[in-house]
Amino acid sequence: MKIATFDHEKAHIDAGYHLIAGVDEVGRGPLAGPVVTAACVIKDVSCFTRNMDDDRRWQLIRDSKLLSEKQRKEAYSFVEEYFFVGIGLSTPDTIDRINILQATFLAMKKAIADLEHAIDKAGAYADAERMIILVDGNQIIPNFTREQKCIAKGDQKVRTIAAASIIAKVTRDTMMEQYAVQYPQYGFDAHKGYGTKIHMEALKKYGATSIHRKSFAPVRNVL
Repeated sequence: MKIATFDHEKAHIDAGYHLIAGVDEVGRGPLAGPVVTAACVIKDVSCFTRNMDDDRRWQLIRDSKLLSEKQRKEAYSFVEEYFFVGIGLSTPDTIDRINILQATFLAMKKAIADLEHAIDKAGAYADAERMIILVDGNQIIPNFTREQKCIAKGDQKVRTIAAASIIAKVTRDTMMEQYAVQYPQYGFDAHKGYGTKIHMEALKKYGATSIHRKSFAPVRNVL
């Protein structure tokens, strides 16, 4: 089982950085709902060098896709305890207007701004001068002034990115479960907006809702 570590964070601290933020997204592929991103920064940098093996919860801070729903919820609370957290999203309307990739980048910028607000509100890292954003994937955020580094499969390697993946996943899943109450015939609580057989059948039978991404071909085809 692949467990993310703080190796990347420690290397950047040794290189002179003060804040190492991990950023990840959830929900680029679904036909409905927002794309959600999260950004995380550890509250106590001594965590990078301490032995964490005594607390099994650190083993949960890995790629959210490798966790059960119960594990993700436990990990979510743990991340909120040990990390500053920022959340950003782009709505289906925004996705349709600027495309899913650009909407994801916009949501990442919102998450980082929300993270910086959380840090400022806590009065933490007041003397921090150098910040780097570790972005999951193979593309950095365009037109963004912060220093960045993209890391392929970062949610499997970098604990701060894994923390962000958990926050984003649980946040989006919760939103889709709420949409399931509003639109019970679509089963959003089960498939979270992905194009499953049940979802496709509901689309054909009931048409698109206000949370469907109308620029995505399977939705566009039923309009």
